[in-house]
Amino acid sequence: MKQSYLLAGISSGNLMRLLTRNGFSLHPKYLARVLFLLQGSLFASFLKRMEKSKMGSKLRDYTMTEDPVFIIGHWRTGSTFLHQLMSLDNKLVTPNVFQVSAVDSFLVSEKYYKPVMTKLMQPTRPMDNVKLGFYEPQEDEYALIKLITDSPLEKMLFPKDDNYFLRNYSDYYPENIEKWKKLFYSFCHRLSFIGGKRVLLKNPFHSMRLPLLFEMFPNARFIHIHRHPYDVVPSTIHMWHVVGNENKLKNRSSKFGVEEVSKMMSKLLDYVRKHLKDIPEHAKIEVSFDELESNPEATIKKIYQKLDMVPAPDFGQKLKDKLAETKSYQKNRYTLKQDDKEIIKKTLGKHFIYYNYQA
Repeated sequence: MKQSYLLAGISSGNLMRLLTRNGFSLHPKYLARVLFLLQGSLFASFLKRMEKSKMGSKLRDYTMTEDPVFIIGHWRTGSTFLHQLMSLDNKLVTPNVFQVSAVDSFLVSEKYYKPVMTKLMQPTRPMDNVKLGFYEPQEDEYALIKLITDSPLEKMLFPKDDNYFLRNYSDYYPENIEKWKKLFYSFCHRLSFIGGKRVLLKNPFHSMRLPLLFEMFPNARFIHIHRHPYDVVPSTIHMWHVVGNENKLKNRSSKFGVEEVSKMMSKLLDYVRKHLKDIPEHAKIEVSFDELESNPEATIKKIYQKLDMVPAPDFGQKLKDKLAETKSYQKNRYTLKQDDKEIIKKTLGKHFIYYNYQA
């Protein structure tokens, strides 16, 4: 599935809302994407009604007993690796690639989607070499853009200019907060319904929604992972150019680079540092990618102890097996020009000091 995968599985009503609000290019490349999405949206809408009919009363009777665990932090900081490791804990449930695709019907539609998705999916993510599979953990923003149609991703999918689609704090907050809260809670509730487990979510966009999430889930846990900006900034630029080019529905190119991404990264870290202060000590922890990479088992243990979480009995062995499996993984490597390093250091200078990054 190389094209338009972010909106694949959206219902016809929500797809039409996005298209009406934003329009799309009539160039054959983008028209083909729209037709692909329209076809799939009819199927998704049918399955959405099926789930509501079959599962409505059961969901109403189910109570989510624990608030979620949130992994936050800027993109390309190692949050996916941490997410993959923690998802091995059988006491937790996290959205997978299938569930964020079939966001309206995943409780009833697996047997319909699996044969199609497994044929269309690529073995690794388009921006790096991370494994991509039907049951692999996936970030929930890819579900929210389809479920709520109020996500910063909309500006990337329907670019109106060539600027970086993330520029301001307001880009991350929904216009209709009450609707967003209702639908996001419903998504978490439906995930938790699968086995009655605690929900684990990894979503960099949630970094800028901390007060909202803490209001909704006062007993949630928050893990902030951070990484050296010299690694994060070029990797983020590469990621958004790849994802944008494969999913946008308008024929407009983005020209953002080191300066724009550095500025937004600084704003995000400012926001996280400010609002983490309002969260109780036992409910939050900050870890670096360096410590996770160099000693993952010890880092995971530290996270669980700090957050007063107890893993499933077999989690330790699953963790060892996963780490052995990923031992040969090769990260993307980026070479920064000295001028770009100076821009990053100047823009993120206070964070270099706070997190003790070497310049």
